[in-house]
Amino acid sequence: MYSNRNNNQQRPRFNQRRTHNVAYIDPMRFVNKSQVQVAPDPVDIKHKFSDFAISDEIKRNIEQKGFDAPTPIQDQVIPAVLEGKDVVGIANTGTGKTGAFLIPLINKVYNNRTERVLIIAPTRELAVQIEDECRSFARGMNVYNALAIGGASLFNQYAQLKRNPNFVIGTPGRLKDLVQQGKLNLTFFNNTVLDEVDRMLDMGFINDMKFLIDKLPHQRQSLFFSATIPPAVYPIMQTFLKNPVTISVKTHDTAQTIEQDIIKMNGRQKIDVLHDLLAQEEFKKVIVFGRTKWGVEKLQKALALRRFRVASIHGNKSQGQRQRALDDFKKGYIQVLLATDVAARGLDIVDVTHVINFDQPASYDDYVHRIGRTGRAEKKGIALTFVD
Repeated sequence: MYSNRNNNQQRPRFNQRRTHNVAYIDPMRFVNKSQVQVAPDPVDIKHKFSDFAISDEIKRNIEQKGFDAPTPIQDQVIPAVLEGKDVVGIANTGTGKTGAFLIPLINKVYNNRTERVLIIAPTRELAVQIEDECRSFARGMNVYNALAIGGASLFNQYAQLKRNPNFVIGTPGRLKDLVQQGKLNLTFFNNTVLDEVDRMLDMGFINDMKFLIDKLPHQRQSLFFSATIPPAVYPIMQTFLKNPVTISVKTHDTAQTIEQDIIKMNGRQKIDVLHDLLAQEEFKKVIVFGRTKWGVEKLQKALALRRFRVASIHGNKSQGQRQRALDDFKKGYIQVLLATDVAARGLDIVDVTHVINFDQPASYDDYVHRIGRTGRAEKKGIALTFVD
């Protein structure tokens, strides 16, 4: 299916540094090619957006975004949040959970301007995406946000916080810094969302999370979202939540809309195999994952020399550089986005045709989150993993 075509583009050599500390994963776990496509079990959606007890302004904004009916997690989470309950939401990536917590919380703020919401996300990119979604759901409603992330101007963040915004959305490290500097007082935030909690644990944010939770008021509504619930999560759940309702719409580790396969190198250079794939017409919008910042940067230079439209995001890029690369990829200005695992969670980019694991992930969980960038919103996607 994936042929290696010859072409006349410049093809410099590229020697990839060997990676370490990678757990062995059976390559067959990267394969999911059913010959007969079985229709998924129908999901009983009980509500329309018009059924929810939310303001007409929010309903108008939802309609303008082109959403006809809630996703399964929105169908169950929105009523629970509107009733004031604490929630544990367990769902695969790309299921609409951001809307599940934003829609009822925006409604809560709209009805009572003293309500304030703190949303904690593991990565800068996810925090930016949540803020963008918050702006679109709350368009024309005079709901104000502040974005608190590393790599961005502290001066601008100070100015945003002085306005006493309704929503503060940020990453754990920057939020902790702002609290310690006296710029952010969490005692006023009576609504809190922890998003992608398992990823925050993976990234070593557990102490920052505990610090922030300890500063929150005792009386609050708390929402907790995670794709998985590893044992290390339970102590945080116990201190963060009160009598929560648990809502799980997770059915498979990976979406059934993603066709997964491996490509064996058989002595070929990975860069040459990648070149031949990207030269094929169907590889229109591709995310390529590497293990290290060094490797991703070197791969970007190699692909640029081969005349591919390419950009990269990793920890050594400034926030402005990372955001420009994402924006260019979303708009179709570039064909290939190279990324380390910092981008594997939460990013919602429409119509990604392929995810390619140039370097194998460190764990199967990382694999699941990487390939979740394609096959979103019930569209077909393809995930390919290079195997030596």
